[in-house]
Amino acid sequence: MTYAASFTGTPLTPVADIIYHRYFAIYHRCFARRAPAPVPVGFFDSLSAIALNAVRLYNNIDTNPTMIGDTVPYIATKRRLVVAVFASALAAGLALAPSGARSNAGAAALPTPVPTFSDSHWLSDSLTPPGQANCQSVNRRCFAPAAMETSYNLAPLYQAGDEGQGVTVAIIDSFGNPNMASDLGNFSTQFGLPQMCGSPGVTCAPGMPTFTHVYFDGNTQVKSPPPNSNGTGLEARNAWALETSLDVEWVHSIAPKANILNVTTDTAETLGVQGFPQMMRAEQYIVDHHEATVISQSFASAEQAFSSTQSLLNLRFAFTDAAANGVTVLGSSGDGGSANPPKTPVKNSVNFPFPTVEWPASDPLVTGVGGTYLCTSAFTGTGVDSANPPAACKNNPGVREIGWIDSGGGFSSVFAKPSYQDALPAGSTAITTGRGVPDVAYNASATTGVLVYDTAPGDAVSGLTCPDGNPCSAGWYVVGGTSASAPQTGALVAIADQIAGHGLGLINPTLYKLASGPDYGTYFYDVTTGNNAADPSVPGYKATAGWDPVTGLGTPNAAKLVPALAAAG
Repeated sequence: MTYAASFTGTPLTPVADIIYHRYFAIYHRCFARRAPAPVPVGFFDSLSAIALNAVRLYNNIDTNPTMIGDTVPYIATKRRLVVAVFASALAAGLALAPSGARSNAGAAALPTPVPTFSDSHWLSDSLTPPGQANCQSVNRRCFAPAAMETSYNLAPLYQAGDEGQGVTVAIIDSFGNPNMASDLGNFSTQFGLPQMCGSPGVTCAPGMPTFTHVYFDGNTQVKSPPPNSNGTGLEARNAWALETSLDVEWVHSIAPKANILNVTTDTAETLGVQGFPQMMRAEQYIVDHHEATVISQSFASAEQAFSSTQSLLNLRFAFTDAAANGVTVLGSSGDGGSANPPKTPVKNSVNFPFPTVEWPASDPLVTGVGGTYLCTSAFTGTGVDSANPPAACKNNPGVREIGWIDSGGGFSSVFAKPSYQDALPAGSTAITTGRGVPDVAYNASATTGVLVYDTAPGDAVSGLTCPDGNPCSAGWYVVGGTSASAPQTGALVAIADQIAGHGLGLINPTLYKLASGPDYGTYFYDVTTGNNAADPSVPGYKATAGWDPVTGLGTPNAAKLVPALAAAG
């Protein structure tokens, strides 16, 4: 079908015009191009989905232009007139257009989401994982699934038969790893994890967890840049391949019987379209079609990197519906400590000269996950090992976990302090006006990182990197970042969903209620050492007793926290 006229030439009724201008500017986000454009799969499921989503925002968003509160939106009933008018206005345009239209209006003003793994080190091209001697030779300790499970006390859950069975975790990434199914298969084999239906050579059987990779808007080839590339790094597809491997393999490690839905988007800088709108539409599709009850996001951008507060708020639509439909959304708090750059990636970028936090983790409808150095034994996951690398563990003898220097955290300049942060554990850093970030933490430093198997793109050898500094070699990496924290915490939520028998939705009120009660130390490991002043020129924050802007409420004692979340839900 071709355009007979542009949507901009279609008159709008006065009421529809008010809706369009005052509440969403959905026309600018979706239909501003006069020429036809290709449609990403699942851009909008139907005209009614467009109208209803718009009305949800209209009915529930706090329109204060500077600070947005934490009210959990439930779909109001007062949508009849608005739906009718808005649907008719959109129908007038859609009838003249293809089944959807890709927007580039305003996209250039949005920051590009970047993967939040902070650092990786190639260790081996073998099928079998490297040992601790290999890791210690590069001044790191490497955690395999068994040691991580012990560190966060998951064994009692597994012994009770609680491994996330029947629950689906959705992981949103750009580009993805085209070898993900086979890489996951080898990862599972090497560490004795259940094989997943969807990996090559695996015979599917009833009750077996499934791995599904969905290209939300087109199949993207993951490859490294040319040898003499001098690009900006906007399409760091090989970095996203490693990010995808990290997310998928470690959700499977922590919730070994949960299903995994890996949804990848093509976020190339084509016609000015950037990644955040695509990712949010993918999440909306997951919520609308009940594809998962947990969504893990390992990407972020500074709140100030958006051109305006409204341009950020326009992207929240999936979160409002997730909270109303029992879907828990988690986000990495970032890997810059209290300092973050403007729109990235840009060569030679300079951080904002004041403390900032990153979105989506700063959103009150998202559970923000920060990071630590984990100093338990990488061999067994027990005790405290202050003798072996890294230096952070050696320099803090007897300390189990330390606030990671790069853990994103601070106070939002967009979102007001939500009511669930009114009550905090004793000794907490005060949260005054802005939403405090993060909510919780988990091991994140690459010096106490996790082992990840990635064979894409794999066109370099011996750990060489591509010209842009991103990983190129196939094999085993030790990886860190809050990209490791968020999916593993999401896997814990999946187990809680399984125990509860339903999706828990927004878990933040429950987290803070548990933490402010008498059994805080039962549910969380309180991290009181460390800081996130990663950039000496930007003030950072210290880890303190209770909640702090480095590690939130602390890290999970899974055997206690997960059942408590399930019981409260």
